[in-house]
Amino acid sequence: MLNLGTYNTLEILRERSPGIYLGDDEGNEVLVPNKYVPENFEIGDKLRVFVYLDNEERVIATTQEPFITLNSFAYLKCTSVSDIGAFIDWGPDKELFVPFKEQATQMRAGSWYLIYLYLDKESNRLTGSSKTNRFLDNSLVLLSPFEEVDLIASHPSPIGWNMIVNQKHLGLVYTDEIFQKITVGDVLKGFVKKVRPDGKIDLVLQKHGYRGIEPNAQQILEELERSGGFIDLNDKSNPDAIQQVFQMSKKSFKKAIGSLYKAREISIEKDGIRLLEKE
Repeated sequence: MLNLGTYNTLEILRERSPGIYLGDDEGNEVLVPNKYVPENFEIGDKLRVFVYLDNEERVIATTQEPFITLNSFAYLKCTSVSDIGAFIDWGPDKELFVPFKEQATQMRAGSWYLIYLYLDKESNRLTGSSKTNRFLDNSLVLLSPFEEVDLIASHPSPIGWNMIVNQKHLGLVYTDEIFQKITVGDVLKGFVKKVRPDGKIDLVLQKHGYRGIEPNAQQILEELERSGGFIDLNDKSNPDAIQQVFQMSKKSFKKAIGSLYKAREISIEKDGIRLLEKE
């Protein structure tokens, strides 16, 4: 079966005037037009190609590399707008169509948009959408704290930046965890801070300052949980009292609670530290 919008590795069957024909084990064939045919090839060779529909809605293969593949997101440029929708440069010669109903905001030629590529079941055509949130699902998040993840900056919020996580989920980096300029479409590496019971994902961008002091921070969190959410020690406390409870120096303690405070895990009060309840 030939899969539209993805790479297919197919066998070169024969050469004809329009190009070379490739086939799979099920007897399906597809043309690679002459302008995409590699300089050197032999009949029987395997060729990795991208399969899509040409301007006449025929299944065709190309050795061009698209900027986006099926069921994924990418930041792409709108090249033109017509009375039926917008057209996006996604790599192949035939541009990607984004109908008006799939535009989060009305698109303009020359502007860039975060796009999701999907196969429209009714028309069997590859279609783009800038309504990206509807293609994300947090109902089942199989991620663990401190796990490294791939991120795409989706859109800002009053409390931080929404991120597409591993091309599947929606997560959030809080403003006080951001130490760099971020714009829509930025491709980043990040780390899972927490997965909440409702599937919401808290993220951080820097490993240093979070996992780097994780053993001390984790020890404090565990002691807070055992103590009912409050401990009568803070950054003003006597070093001996801190040593007695946590077996760590006051300097290490202050660094750990500072990290937990920035991570919105605790509040620092005049008579101690308190574990914050998450929404």
